[in-house]
Formats: sequence, structure tokens, C-alpha cells
Amino acid sequence: MAFRAAVITFPGSNCDRDMAVALESVSGEAAIRVWHGDADLPDQLDLIALPGGFSYGDYLRSGAMAAKSPVLRAVVAAAERGVPVLGVCNGFQVLTESGLLPGALMRNAGQRFVCKTVELEVANTTSPFTSGFAAGERLRVPVAHHDGNYFADEATLDALEAENRIAFRYCDNPNGSRRDIAGVLSANGRVLGMMPHPERAMEPAAHASLGGADGRKIFENVIASLVDA
Repeated sequence: MAFRAAVITFPGSNCDRDMAVALESVSGEAAIRVWHGDADLPDQLDLIALPGGFSYGDYLRSGAMAAKSPVLRAVVAAAERGVPVLGVCNGFQVLTESGLLPGALMRNAGQRFVCKTVELEVANTTSPFTSGFAAGERLRVPVAHHDGNYFADEATLDALEAENRIAFRYCDNPNGSRRDIAGVLSANGRVLGMMPHPERAMEPAAHASLGGADGRKIFENVIASLVDA
């Protein structure tokens, strides 16, 4: 079964190629590249990925202008049909601005850009992105953001907890995110937004601090979920 994934590129995206390479590395199929001005998406997609970067220069708010782009209407419609959507870093910001995920990404608590590898704890094991993990499993994945401080009101946070919609938590919170949240799922579990970059953790390296393959399993999980469906 051929795996059909689309990677959306906005003006200012800088991780779209990384995302496409990661998807092809795992699936063996080249990702379809989609421009932000396109009104339609390719048919029969298995995954839509919104990559990191600085869409539209982060004017207004990070992700706010991208959320109004023509292609996002098609992304929202696809998500409502159940197509899995992954938003990483700026892609996570776009997902919150578009209403596909609750909350907002604010300036880091220290008001500084954070760029380092962080440790994550798996909090959900039932979504297409996380079903191959064990509860409490630890991952090492890079972050690179200035506006990664996840915020939602207490009622929303309580609902996310109760509905098992927190995908990943920071073990050592680098940005001040409420309840150490690093990744959030939609109500049906098929939309994931996360600030860390799994597409940058695809291959082991000779020195542990320079590489790792912990992010690869997130992509493997999505493909496995299609086979099991």
C-alpha cells in the first residue's frame, strides 16, 4: 500500500524539506509538496504535515496568517474527515490559530529562543502518532523556538487531561508551557501539534548529543496505524 503524505509550505517555512525527507525515509514514498496558495489538496492522503519555520514572518502572531491561507481551508476539511494531521513547531502554532487544536503558543517564559535537545515523556498511547509507545516512555527530540510556551485556561487544561489528549510532556520544561505540555491531540486523536521536531531526530549519530532516532517512531506509528485500520 502506497503511503501518500502531503507537506504544506508557507512563505517562511524552513523545515518543509526536512519533513519531506523524514516521511520518505520511513515510508519509502516521496511526500507531495503543497504550496500555501493552493486551494485544494491531493486526493486520498494518509497524512498532512505542517512544518516548522516562520510562516509569513510570524507577523501578527506566530501562525496567525498561515491559518487564513487558502490551503488551510482544505486542511481543516480533511482533518474533519479524519485525515491525520501533524503540526510541528510553527505547524503547531498554525493548528491552534486555525482552531484545530485548543490553546495558544506564547513567548517562552525566559523571553529567549530555545534551541537544544530535550527529553519528552509519552503521555498518550492511543493516537495514530503514539500507539507504538509505552506510557511513560522517554524520547530525546530537538526543540528550536521562541514562541513555544503552551497556554490554555484551567478548564481547557483539565479537559485535555481528562480526555487523554496530552501526547507528550517535557521532562525539564524549556519554555514555561502549562503542565509541561509539549504536544496536544484533537478530540478524535488524529491531529497532533507538538513543539519538538521529530523530523530532526531520524538517524543515530556517533555522538549521542548530535543525533538520535527517537523521532522516527512517531512517523512509523502513523504508517502502522493505517495497516492496522
